[in-house]
Amino acid sequence: MAKGVFVCVEGLDGCGKTTQTKLLVNGLRKKGYDAVLTAEPSRGKIGEFIRKNFLHRKKRKSSVVEALLFAADRVEHVEKEVIPLLSERKIVVSDRYVYSSLAYQGATGLDLDWIKAVNKHAICPDLAIFIDVDPDIVVKRLKADKSVMENLETQRKVREVYMKFVDRNELLRIDGNKSVEAVAEEILRTVLKFLGKVH
Repeated sequence: MAKGVFVCVEGLDGCGKTTQTKLLVNGLRKKGYDAVLTAEPSRGKIGEFIRKNFLHRKKRKSSVVEALLFAADRVEHVEKEVIPLLSERKIVVSDRYVYSSLAYQGATGLDLDWIKAVNKHAICPDLAIFIDVDPDIVVKRLKADKSVMENLETQRKVREVYMKFVDRNELLRIDGNKSVEAVAEEILRTVLKFLGKVH
């Protein structure tokens, strides 16, 4: 490959996204591509702070603070992981990226243009996929000990924001209501088709 390719996979909590990103990387490797899996929050210090203090909390903290922390972590993620891997001509698959901030913090009422502004140093993915699963289904999949973000009303609002980007052709929608295998096949087929076009 002449250059690396950056793919991000988005979706509601419980949509199967983490499973699908792993299956995608494995599928690409079987096809001979040098694919690497990464995720947000990242494995850096800011990402670890977010995991410890913000994820899976019953009480919501400031959405502005959340957005700023995720943006800071994203800069570290891009500079320390994504760009170096792309420079080695690898296919980088990220489990969540900037669209998660837009969807989740945007669902709280934060201005999307402001969220975009604080994320202006985040590079644009080459391909962004949204695994679309019915909010009623994802809420049933989530554990009883769920965070404040994992209720039905919130997930519906989050999906609404994601769908705005689908409508603008910034996100490519994949029907996630099918079996794990069927979804994995469609995602792999979509990525391989994209790779065929760019290379």
